[in-house]
Amino acid sequence: MTREIMEQTGLDEDTLKILVHGFYAKVRRDAVLGPIFADRITDWSPHLERMVDFWSSVALMTGRYHGAPVPAHTSLPVKSAHFDRWLDLFRETAHEVCTPEGAVHVNSRAERIARSLNMAVEDAQRLCPHAVPVLRQNNVRHD
Repeated sequence: MTREIMEQTGLDEDTLKILVHGFYAKVRRDAVLGPIFADRITDWSPHLERMVDFWSSVALMTGRYHGAPVPAHTSLPVKSAHFDRWLDLFRETAHEVCTPEGAVHVNSRAERIARSLNMAVEDAQRLCPHAVPVLRQNNVRHD
């Protein structure tokens, strides 16, 4: 299946690595998302490796990722607008890095992931609102 997806989309492990690294470089510089990530990630190398594995599994069906993304995101101080911004940056990077077919492929998966994580975060915030840090207008947590 992986080989077939690669042939149809022009995606491969190297392209996904460039996509992930380019995308997270934008996230780190982003005024909305950057502070959220900076509060949680100090050593980016392991995170980037994990995200390459994640996208390899999601986009190429390699099974390299073995993690639980939903619990890792439910306590984040984010709203729908954060997921929208995440998607904007991801789509932009995918169109810069991937073939047109590859961009459509990864973007459709990114949209489903963003929707799913957004719903999980909203549910967690609704069920346990005191556990989520308060957001200021500039999206910086203050405890």
